[in-house]
Amino acid sequence: MKLKILLVFLSVFVFGIGLAVGAADIKGEDTSGDHLAVYYFHGNSRCSSCHKIENYTKETVEKYFNKEIQAGTIAYKTINVEQKENAHFVKDYELYTRSVVLSLVKAGKEVRYKNLTKVWEYLGNKSKFEDYEKKEIKEFLNELIGEDR
Repeated sequence: MKLKILLVFLSVFVFGIGLAVGAADIKGEDTSGDHLAVYYFHGNSRCSSCHKIENYTKETVEKYFNKEIQAGTIAYKTINVEQKENAHFVKDYELYTRSVVLSLVKAGKEVRYKNLTKVWEYLGNKSKFEDYEKKEIKEFLNELIGEDR
């Protein structure tokens, strides 16, 4: 009996540490140093268009900004806003649907953000979608690092 209680306690303890570390990964990166966060926000239920936006965004960031990802200048994150710890993003970024948001962080504080609402408009044309996101990301990067890419 004591062994069962000990095992249950250890399981809960280890699970709790895992949750705390996972949350710190998301929040910790956002509050340290200068970087551009590229967020894809979604809920529990996602349609094929939602998955397509997520995939196109991830592909665009990895294809055109891999050097910046490796350097830590850009961080791509997919976040479920229906999870309790992420619900604040809905209000923070005035989200009303699945969204791609760019967040410019300087000295550990967000100084500017933009919801890329046209991703829905360009969903049917991958080339226009990529061009739109590249242009917006480059604008934020230029502000972050102060040079033209």
